[in-house]
Amino acid sequence: MFRLLKGLAWLAAIAALAGLGLLAAVYYQFSSELPDPGGLRHVEYQTPLEIYSADGELLARFGSKKRFPVAIEEIPESVVHAFLATEDARFYEHPGIDIQGLLRAAWELVRTGKKGQGGSTITMQVARNFFLSPEKTYTRKLKEILLALEIEQTLSKDEILELYLNKIYLGHHAYGVAAAAEIYYGKSLEELDLAQIAMIAGLPKAPSRLNPITNPQEGKARRNYVLKRMRDQDFISESAYRQAVAVPVSAALDPFEQKAPYVTEQIRAELYERYGEALYTQGYRVTTTIDSRLQQAAERAVQFALHAYDERHGYRGVEGQVAAGASEAEISRALARVESAGATLPGLVVAVNQKAKQAQIRLPSGQTVTLEWSGIRWARPALSGNRLGAFPKTVEDVFEPGDLIRLRRDTKDRWRLAQIPQIQGALISVDSRTGAIRAMVGGYDFDLSEFNRAVQSQRQPGSGFKPVLYTAALETGFTPASLINDAPIVVHTAEGAWRPENYSGKFYGPTRLRVALRKSRNLVSIRLLREIGLDKVIATALRFGFQPSQLPRTPTLALGSGTASPLDMSRVFSVFANGGYRIEPHLIEQVALGDDQIVSRLQPLRACESCEHPAPRILSPGTHYLMHTMLQDVVRRGTAVRAKQLGRQDLAGKTGTTDDQRDAWFNGYASPLVAISWVGFDSGKPLGYGETGSRAALPMWIEYMKAALENQPEHPFPVPDKVVTAWIDPYTGKRTESHADAIEEYFLEEQLPEYQPTMTQPDSNNSPESILNTLF
Repeated sequence: MFRLLKGLAWLAAIAALAGLGLLAAVYYQFSSELPDPGGLRHVEYQTPLEIYSADGELLARFGSKKRFPVAIEEIPESVVHAFLATEDARFYEHPGIDIQGLLRAAWELVRTGKKGQGGSTITMQVARNFFLSPEKTYTRKLKEILLALEIEQTLSKDEILELYLNKIYLGHHAYGVAAAAEIYYGKSLEELDLAQIAMIAGLPKAPSRLNPITNPQEGKARRNYVLKRMRDQDFISESAYRQAVAVPVSAALDPFEQKAPYVTEQIRAELYERYGEALYTQGYRVTTTIDSRLQQAAERAVQFALHAYDERHGYRGVEGQVAAGASEAEISRALARVESAGATLPGLVVAVNQKAKQAQIRLPSGQTVTLEWSGIRWARPALSGNRLGAFPKTVEDVFEPGDLIRLRRDTKDRWRLAQIPQIQGALISVDSRTGAIRAMVGGYDFDLSEFNRAVQSQRQPGSGFKPVLYTAALETGFTPASLINDAPIVVHTAEGAWRPENYSGKFYGPTRLRVALRKSRNLVSIRLLREIGLDKVIATALRFGFQPSQLPRTPTLALGSGTASPLDMSRVFSVFANGGYRIEPHLIEQVALGDDQIVSRLQPLRACESCEHPAPRILSPGTHYLMHTMLQDVVRRGTAVRAKQLGRQDLAGKTGTTDDQRDAWFNGYASPLVAISWVGFDSGKPLGYGETGSRAALPMWIEYMKAALENQPEHPFPVPDKVVTAWIDPYTGKRTESHADAIEEYFLEEQLPEYQPTMTQPDSNNSPESILNTLF
C-alpha cells in the first residue's frame, strides 16, 4: 500500500510539474500578445451626453450606451454581496482564477462534450470585457486566465470589482449597476430593495433571456436563485430571503422621456459641430439656461393657444371606427393606431347619453372617462374654403359609439374633445439682463415635426418691427407727441403702385406717435419711415441685431416686411426690457466632462455698464424710457389690452400681424423677462379673418406669463435724468396748461414741444375726421 501511495505521489508531482511547464510554455507563447493591465487604472467609460436645466433637472441623454460610473465606496454592500454570491463567491480569496470552478467546467466538457458556462471569475470577466473578444475558443480562454493573473498582480480586489460593476452589460442598453437601477426601476442604487438588487445581479449570465422586461418568469426564477445564493453565503437572513422571494416582479423600463426636445436637439446639434462622435461617449454634461418650471409653462401655453385656434376653425372629424362586437385585442390595436401627440391622447366612444349630453370614452389604459357637453359643443364641422358648419345640437352630431377620437385636458383639468392642430406656433423666453433663454418651444410636438420654429424659421415680423422704426424716429428728433397724418398714401415701387391700409380699413387723420404705436397704425408708420429715411431705419435695425439680409430696402419695411425668427425678436425686445442694452440670447451655460472637469463656461454680456462683461448700450436712457412707456401703452390701452388680465403695471410689448394674417405675434416683457409668441402655418397660408396677433398669439403669451410671473415682484424703470413730463393738447401735441382735456406726456428735456396757451376745443370743426377731410 505504501509503495502504491508513493507511486501516486510521484505521478501527482510529475503531473504538477508538467502542468506548470505547460502553463509556462503557454505564457511564453502568449505573453507578447497580452495587453498591459496597468491601463485599467485609467479606464474611460463610454458614457452618454447628458443635458440639464439650470435648476438641475435632467432634460435629455444622447448615446447608445447608458452608463453612470460609480466608485466602489458608493455601491451599497447588498449590491456587492448579490454579485459575489452569484458570480464569484471566493472572489476575495483566489488569485484571479478559481481552480474549483475551472475543474467543474472541465469535467462538464469531458462529460457532455460541450463547452458550458462556469469557471470564469469576476477578474476573468474583467479581462474579457476590457481586452478580449467574446468568441468562445480555447485560445481566448487561455489568454483570459493569464490576463486575470496579471490583473490581480496590478490592481486591488476593490479596484477590480469596481471595474466589473461599472462595465458589465445588463440589458436594454444598461452598462453597469447604476444604469440598470435607473433603467429598470427609475431609482438610484441606494433606493433599490433586496428583490430588485437580486434581479439586477442575475442578469450577467444572460441579459436578454433572463431580462425581467422581456421574460419576467425566467427573470424572477433567476432572481430567486440569486437570493438563495445570498442566503447560502449568509449575506442575508432567512426572513429577508423569504420576504424578497415573495415580492412580485416590479421592473419596468425607465419612463424617462426627453424633456424640452426642441431645446436639447438645438444643443446637441451645436455641440456635435464642436466634438463630433465623442459627444455621445465621453460623458459630456451640459448645463443649460433653461428653467424647468418655465419650460413646462411654455409648452402648455403653446399647446393651449394652438388648440384654441384650431377649435375656432372647426372639427375635422373622427380618427376612425371600431366595429361593434370587437374583441379586447382589436380595441387595443385600434387605440394604438391613434398615437398620442402633443396634449392629445386617443379614446374610443363606448356610449353616448343624449339626455345628459355626455359620452363615455375608453382610454388606452382601459380607464373610462366622461366627456361633458362643454368639451364637445365647440365642434362645428370644418368645411372647405375655411368655412364652418352649424354648431352641433347633440353629441351624435359629432360622434357616435365605436368612433375613435382624441381627448385633451383643458386649463381647468376637464376632458375636452380634441384634434392635432394643423397650425404651428413657437415661444421663446429670455432673461433680458444676460440673454439666458429660460424657455423655448419650437412647435406643437417635436415627434410630429423637428423643425424648430423658435430659432430656424424666418417669418415676417409685421407690426412687431414698428418699435425699431419708432426708436429711429425718437433719435431723429420726433417725440411721442409728434403728429403724423394717418391718411391714404400711394407708394410707387418697381412692382407697381402700392396702396397700404390700416387693419381696420379706416383713416384717422393727424395722430400722435404714442397713439399710432398703441393702435398699430400702418399709414403713420409708412409716412414716418419716409420722413426719417430708410437708411436711418436700417441702421437702427442693425444695432438691434438684425442682419442686412433680413431688411428689405423698400418702404414696406415700415410694416415689418423683412424676416425674423422668434429668437431674433427676443433680442430686439430685450433691449426695451433691460434699459437699452443689446444682449445675445444663449442656451448653454456650461459644458463639463463628468461632474468636475469644466470644458467651457459662458461669460455672457450683461445689461449694465459697471459689469465685468458689459453688453453694448444701443439706446440712451431717455430714448429707452420713452419707448418703454409707449410699449406699456400698447398693453394698457392698445392692441394688447387683453394682457391687463394679468393684473400688473409693468407689462409692455407689441402685437404683430402680417399681410393677409399669415403670421401672428406678440412680443412682450415684464422686466427682466421677455417672451415672444408666434402662430402661423408652415406653408404660409393665411390664418383667416380676425386672426391677428392680439387674437392668435397674445393668449399664448398671457398663458405663459401667468405662470412665469407668479409671485414675481414688479420692476418699474425709474424716470431717467433729462426726461420730463409736460401737459399737452391731445389734438395738436403742443405744450399747454393743465386742463381737464389736457394729457400728460414724457419728453426729453431738450425736445419739449412749442407752447400753446389755449386748448383746442374738440368740436366738429377740429375733430380728427374733420381735419382729415380738409386734406383731400
